Formats: sequence, structure tokens, C-alpha cells
Amino acid sequence: MTPTPAPDADTPVVLRATGLSVVHRTRSGPLHAVSGVDVELRERRTLALVGESGSGKSSIAKALLRLPPPTTGTVTLDGTDLAALAPRALRALRPRMQMVFQDPVSSLNPRRTVRDLVAEPLDAHRDPSVDREAVVEQQLEAVGLPAALFGDRRPAQLSGGQAQRVAIARALAAGPRVLIADEAVSALDVSAQATVLNLLRRLTEERGLASLFISHDLGVVRAVSDDVAVLHLGRLCEQGPTEEVLAAPAHPYTAALLAAVPEPGRPLGDTGLLPADPPSPLDPPSGCRFRTRCPFADDRCASEVPALREVSPGRRVACHRPLTPQQPGAAVDAAAAGAPTG
Repeated sequence: MTPTPAPDADTPVVLRATGLSVVHRTRSGPLHAVSGVDVELRERRTLALVGESGSGKSSIAKALLRLPPPTTGTVTLDGTDLAALAPRALRALRPRMQMVFQDPVSSLNPRRTVRDLVAEPLDAHRDPSVDREAVVEQQLEAVGLPAALFGDRRPAQLSGGQAQRVAIARALAAGPRVLIADEAVSALDVSAQATVLNLLRRLTEERGLASLFISHDLGVVRAVSDDVAVLHLGRLCEQGPTEEVLAAPAHPYTAALLAAVPEPGRPLGDTGLLPADPPSPLDPPSGCRFRTRCPFADDRCASEVPALREVSPGRRVACHRPLTPQQPGAAVDAAAAGAPTG
């Protein structure tokens, strides 16, 4: 993928979340799924949110859509604070924020035809001025599934990739400003993944969408996103343009994730993490939440929460001892070797 230039001041921010926190009440106590996260989704750009399972990626997606609302923090859509809206006004804004789920088959009603599935948002938010059939045909054509061939089929008659494209067409039928894809290709084979990723990329640019792509697969992230935000135990570790972050990570956790990615012709290296179990969000460590597995942690990491600060134009990292690689990939090699880079 050709690197996309960093957004400038003229790139509109469509959705902004500030101080987003999600706390779940459990029998064992409060579970801190998300803690003080800031996110910006810009027009015609895709932000990838990556991290291990349980890092809070899906919790952020649901909080942005207020399903349910975040415990604390604000979310604005085109400058409108969603928390300040009455239920009816919020419902009117729902079509502008759409989500594509991980399992394409289970997210579709097996009894409905493709035509009716794509029309679901139109039926839920009726507008007499909208030509239902014309919109359905247009969206199916946009995802490469002509209504004449696929409109009367049901989900069981579709492949996984075709079912996911139907789910995307359904989301687009609402005319969204924001599109959130939560592990949208993890259940697909490689060829179907490529088709869906190219489709999401093209539609984001053509329709001026602000997209959030959630994944744990850094190869997929590289293919589809302009910017990346790395999440660990509910907090952001690093943000920046995708190609820059993946070429030269500034946070030890990002470097460890990259070291764990298998590549043709390269033995799978040691991630460099300390031999400790990942901490529980029920009892997160003090200071930096990554410190119990970080080979570079010191006393300051235990006592002080690292702020997300700018280390270069467009790059931010939350680390007291950020990596300073001299060349692309040096941070990954250093993390795998267990040695500091700066």
C-alpha cells in the first residue's frame, strides 16, 4: 500500500472521543476495560486500533456508538456531543455511525434475502424521499454483488466473503459518516480478506468516510489503514501514521507485537517480553500497565503513568523510555534481543 500523507489541518475530524473510559461492574470488582483514551477519526482516512485480545478494542468501538455509553468521556460527531442529545435526536443520528461485525454470517438474519438485509437501515429510519430499491441496488453494485444475481439469495447461499460484503452494503445504505469494522476479516480466508480490505479502502476514499478498523493482525492493518493506534490493557501506547509506526515503533509493546509477526524467510523471533502473565484489567499495575512485561522498565514506570506525548511530527508514544531506532526495524530487533535502543 502506498503510504498516505499525514492529515493536515484541512482534513476534517468527523468523530472525536476525549477521555474515553469504560468500567464494567463485575462480582470481582470494577473491570477497567478502557482508561482515558483519545481518538480522532478523519474524513477519507482509516484509523486502525490494534492490540492483544482483551486490550479494550471492541469496548472502544461500542462506547463510540453508545452501545452502551462510555463510563466517562465525551464523543462528538461533526461537533455534536452525543451525550447531550435527547433519545430521539440520538436515534436520528444513528444512521451516520455504522458498524461491520466480525462474523459475517451470524450478523445477518438467515431468513431474510440479501435485498431485504441491505434495506434494514432504510426500513428502520424511513424517509419517504428515499427510493428503497434504487439504494439497495446501488449499494450491492458498489460491493460487487449485483442485485440481479444476489438480491434474492439468503445468507446460507453466500460465501463468507460475499456475506461480509452484504454486511458492508447494509452499513453503507444508511449513508454513514463513520464506519467501524470490528475484526471484519478475521473469519475469512486470505483471498476473501484481500477482496474485503480493498473494498473498505476504496469506499472510505470514494465516499469520504471516517473509518475505524479494529484488528490484532498487523499485516491486515498495514494493508488497510492510514494511521494506527496501539492499545494495551485499555490505554493507548502509541499513535501515528501506519507505515512509520510499523517501520520503527517507539513503544516496546509495539516492537514486541511486530517481533511476533511471522514473515517468509525469517525465523519467528523472541518478542523480548519478560516471562510474566499479562496483568488483569481487574487489578491493573500501577504506573505503566505494560511494565510487568517490559524489559526496559524502571522505578519511574511503577510510580508514574506515562503521558501520551509527541516524539516526532504526527507520532505520539506513552513511554518513559521510548525506543529510538537508528533505522527501520531496529526497535523490533532490539526488543527481540532484550536490549534497550536508546
